[in-house]
Amino acid sequence: MTAEATGVRLDCDGPVATVTLCRPDVLNAQTPAMWRAMREFSRDLPGDVRVVIVRGEGRAFSAGLDLAVVGASGPDSFAELSTLPEADCADRIADLQGAFTWLHRPDVVSIAAVRGHAIGAGFQLALACDLRVLAEDAKLSMAEVTLGLVPDLAGTKRLVELVGYARALEICATGRRMDAVEADRVGLANLVVPGDELDDAVRDLAAALLAHDRDAVVEIKALLAGASGRSHAEQQRAEREAQTRQLRALAGHGE
Repeated sequence: MTAEATGVRLDCDGPVATVTLCRPDVLNAQTPAMWRAMREFSRDLPGDVRVVIVRGEGRAFSAGLDLAVVGASGPDSFAELSTLPEADCADRIADLQGAFTWLHRPDVVSIAAVRGHAIGAGFQLALACDLRVLAEDAKLSMAEVTLGLVPDLAGTKRLVELVGYARALEICATGRRMDAVEADRVGLANLVVPGDELDDAVRDLAAALLAHDRDAVVEIKALLAGASGRSHAEQQRAEREAQTRQLRALAGHGE
């Protein structure tokens, strides 16, 4: 399907792929059709892609769930999901979560370029990325609670990992908005820049990632991503094993 039909597109330029939400007239509000398209992007990604940039057209990253889905009565509407058996409803949500979780892939580093609103599903999409560069006008909110819902697009674990349990609970349970200054202070932003410098800052970050050995970056991402679930001894063993693989590869003894 075309970007016009799904509201999202994938562009690849050598080792850099860009996912663009392209519904600027509604601040890139998201729909299940967009999520299905994004889930397929993982399968379409060329093998030489190392960095994935996620951005929104216009003045917002994403204002969250398109509220038309809330009030609709067709497939994937709240009304339709609420009638499903519990297991079927959970399976349907798992299918939609794939639009976000593929950005965790171990072989790429994902960067969210956030300007304006990143609300609800928009915030969770930014959290799905490994790194976040925020424009100074960014406004973040986990607003699902305001609809009587919970965040269900793989954002809760990432939020706790970044800001801790107590702050994550407060952010999610109140649905309040944070500006870029606070997001930076609590650890949600890697960088905050003026709005007119956002694209350049993201390109510079991508270039810095691409400047180094791909296998080393992949190994580093795996080490850090798994660190919270390992003991000190387990992490040290993982470091030794990763370094052994790198040394052998650099010496030409790899598989």
